[in-house]
Amino acid sequence: QVQLVESGGGLVQPGGSLRLSCAASGSISSFNFMGWNRQAPGKEREFVATITSAGSTNYADSVKGRFTISRDNAKNTVYLQMNSLKPEDTAVYSCNAIVGVYPYRGQGTRVTVSS
Repeated sequence: QVQLVESGGGLVQPGGSLRLSCAASGSISSFNFMGWNRQAPGKEREFVATITSAGSTNYADSVKGRFTISRDNAKNTVYLQMNSLKPEDTAVYSCNAIVGVYPYRGQGTRVTVSS
């Protein structure tokens, strides 16, 4: 059983930055994919970014150039650096992982972008 625990959310002004962290209970070096989704109030959950075990990354068009996903295998942690935040980035951000064929998701951390 893999546990994912997110942290780093909060309230930030438009144009500001936040860094989200996702700490995994196991060794993420063996995780096929790790990534972030988000769900805004009243909307469907949407893809944000993924990173493979080889370090390849993929981003949603809406965050490309502003968000950066990275991983630290030694700390079993995945990060999401979010810059130039916009009000439409407001959502609960969840970390997810695929280990073998099994998907896992954390409880999420809330990000609010507002002046």
